[in-house]
Amino acid sequence: MIGQLVITFREALEALLLVTILIAYLKKTGREQFVKSAIYGVLAALVVGAVIAASVMVIYGGLGEGNKELFEGVASLLAVAVLTYMVYWMAIKGREIRKDVEKRVESSRGSLAIAAASFVFVVREVIETILFLIPFAARDAVGTAVGAVSGVIMALVLSYGISAAGMSFDLRRFFYYSSILLILIAGGLAGYGVHELIEYAEEKDIELGWLASPAYDLGIDKSSPFHHKGIVGSIFAVLFGYTVKAEWLRLIVHALYLAIAIPTIMRIYSGIPESKSVRDTQVKRTA
Repeated sequence: MIGQLVITFREALEALLLVTILIAYLKKTGREQFVKSAIYGVLAALVVGAVIAASVMVIYGGLGEGNKELFEGVASLLAVAVLTYMVYWMAIKGREIRKDVEKRVESSRGSLAIAAASFVFVVREVIETILFLIPFAARDAVGTAVGAVSGVIMALVLSYGISAAGMSFDLRRFFYYSSILLILIAGGLAGYGVHELIEYAEEKDIELGWLASPAYDLGIDKSSPFHHKGIVGSIFAVLFGYTVKAEWLRLIVHALYLAIAIPTIMRIYSGIPESKSVRDTQVKRTA
């Protein structure tokens, strides 16, 4: 549930940031009559997201056992790829979000164009969130639903609190630390995806040699809270990819991903001037 909450919270806050900037700019430029259109665009994006999520789960439910493992493996690796790109894009372009949104709004004329702009901003985040949550939902549908709803609520509360209190919020720092956390989660997803593909290969009698052999086995029973499906172990499983038993290929992919992704993100953020980034990405109450 924690991984689902973190992912949804991050994506929801990003979507709220985009919509807030859009509405603030409409008010700033004397186009308050288009605010409702922007809200309609958001609602349309949420409806589309709900339809996509339901369709994916229906398709998954109709798969056979072997195909489910293939689906989970491919979905996990695809989610890792998109998640990594999203984190990288935010690190590079995050400080220019306000300018990008205002430019899009400025080029939009009429209520339909404004609704389309807000729809595009939000539906992208919604689809990304669905893609990230698919591997989790396949394993724990209830926990994923609870985590996703909790993440959205937290994002709404934080966004409203910042706006109502007229506080400044250092988005650069928030996105930096949340990006590191998402990279850790993505590393675990990468390992899990490889594990599912290994199991699929074994069912199809595809020989992977030593890569499919256990790299370690902690010997922890499933009834233990420290098993990766236990109360305690599941938290570390989501955040750090912890598992009581791992194949060599899973371990190698997980380690390589973290060894490349974490230093890359840290290097990008360290190269962004502090004052400029904070000034460009602060969220303040708009009159």
